[in-house]
Amino acid sequence: MESVIYFLKQVHSYSGKSLYLNIFAMMTISLLDGIGILLLIPLLSISGIASLKSSNPILIKIFSFMEAIPKETALPTILIIFVFIVIGQNIIQRSITIQNSKIQNGFFRHLRIETYQSLLNANWEFFIKHRKSDLVNLLTSEIAKSSAGIYSFLLFLASLAFTFIQICFAFYLSPNITIFVLLCGVILLLFNRNFLKRSFSLGNKNYTLGKEYLAGVTDQINGIKDIKSNSLEESRMQWFRQVTKGMLNEQIEYSKIKTTSQMYYKIASAVFIALFIYVAINMFQAQGGQLMLVIIIFSRLWPRVSGIQGSLEKIATTLPSYKAVKAFQEECNYAKEVKHEHNNILEKALRIASQIECKGIFFRYNKNEGAKYALKNINIVIPANKMTAVVGKSGAGKSTLIDLLMGLNQPEKGEVLLDGKALTGENLYSLRKAISYVPQDPFLFNTSILENFTIVSPDTTEERIWEALEFASAADFVKKLPKGLDTIIGDRGIRLSGGERQRIVLARAILREPSIIVLDEATSALDTENELKIQQAIENLKGKMTIIVIAHRLSTIHNADKVVVMDNGTVIQEGEFGQLSKDSRGVFGQLIRNQMEVSL
Repeated sequence: MESVIYFLKQVHSYSGKSLYLNIFAMMTISLLDGIGILLLIPLLSISGIASLKSSNPILIKIFSFMEAIPKETALPTILIIFVFIVIGQNIIQRSITIQNSKIQNGFFRHLRIETYQSLLNANWEFFIKHRKSDLVNLLTSEIAKSSAGIYSFLLFLASLAFTFIQICFAFYLSPNITIFVLLCGVILLLFNRNFLKRSFSLGNKNYTLGKEYLAGVTDQINGIKDIKSNSLEESRMQWFRQVTKGMLNEQIEYSKIKTTSQMYYKIASAVFIALFIYVAINMFQAQGGQLMLVIIIFSRLWPRVSGIQGSLEKIATTLPSYKAVKAFQEECNYAKEVKHEHNNILEKALRIASQIECKGIFFRYNKNEGAKYALKNINIVIPANKMTAVVGKSGAGKSTLIDLLMGLNQPEKGEVLLDGKALTGENLYSLRKAISYVPQDPFLFNTSILENFTIVSPDTTEERIWEALEFASAADFVKKLPKGLDTIIGDRGIRLSGGERQRIVLARAILREPSIIVLDEATSALDTENELKIQQAIENLKGKMTIIVIAHRLSTIHNADKVVVMDNGTVIQEGEFGQLSKDSRGVFGQLIRNQMEVSL
């Protein structure tokens, strides 16, 4: 129950007094319901079915005022009181329902915001370790189940409040009969503990199947081009049928548990009520009117007891979701990128005046002893406002180095220095605001081209957007689109070609007016003509900002001020393009020769 208690504390911290006012209102409405039932006593007395004087002494005192009311007006008086009680009851019930909705949906939103904020504040290593689909599953399905569990808990509280008040009234009427019925109820609850265990087990299965389903669907949608080109539709459908069959079986099993427990309750209720009437008449000598009231109370009480069991079963099925969301929040907070409070909106972009330096850097993704280092003893200087190219074979460590320079990863040993000052959580956001990153696989949001620009630069103008598009050689094709800047470009920009996407992303990067621009093979999807235009544009940026380029096509970096050659996680060569290209025995010289041979 630790996870339930954890979320109850969160509900308490979110709703505060509202939760307790609601509980008080639940008890009030239960009290009114009980009073409404007690009004049957003078009604029975008036009708002659039972005598008021033969009832419980406490009840005689409560309804003693009835003796002063003339017999002709007694019935209308009682009925008017009853109507007002019902009206008050329904007004309070409406208020409770609305307040419950506010608490549940408000807490749902609160939980979403807290979890998503924890996720966004987690470091890059956290995202490397987790599947995207698992994160999406937690942010959607599991949080929704947790919220539904809170609703079940509120129903549980309502049932408890109603049960408690009704039991109190029953004690007034007949303590002996009430104790007997309560013992029967406790026996029934103990008997049904097995249903709670099975519900919890089904909750675990539901969580596992939900993860598997979302992970598979996400992977297949992302890889739909490979699926169709390799005729994998039938094998993927076979997987889909198998997973959804498991989900169907799980839902049916839950329905079986729920209906079985309800069936046991109804059968047991009939048996216990029959037994209780027999015992009440033969052992406790209960009178007709008193017996009728107790029967009415417990006929209303038993469904509430059944509701308590149903709420507990629902809570049990959502427990795995509680635990998953709690563990997720804790892991995100442990992996928090900046450990202190930071308002990154107010941070000003960092200006590099002299250089960025990597000093004695060692880094590995797996911190276990004996794990291989992705970067080993990196010592390089990247001069400010100049162009530095990082080259090497695939797997040499180029992208890992760039991630360190952007503060996405932190070195295990050594440090990144910005004008001599170590890169830490204090200046991380300032660095990020100074950087524009253009990846090899460009990402665009599924919205219009205009919104893709305003997301990164809210205060921009159309004039500046067109200037950025001209710079990236993208203005011509954007003008030819059906709606120009207002054209919706699809998921990840799928309605554009690879080269068009790359140019849009480059234009967006320039629009931010960064002091550092990182280009991860930014011209790989461009034709020769546009590649030359981008090269010229990048050349025009030299002296205005620090340019860091990861290059596979070495023709794009022949004007670089500095070239860093990497191999197997180490820096093996540094220098100017011309100087390194002349060294025929060096790795850089070999890379140039290999590309020339391929181009021929």
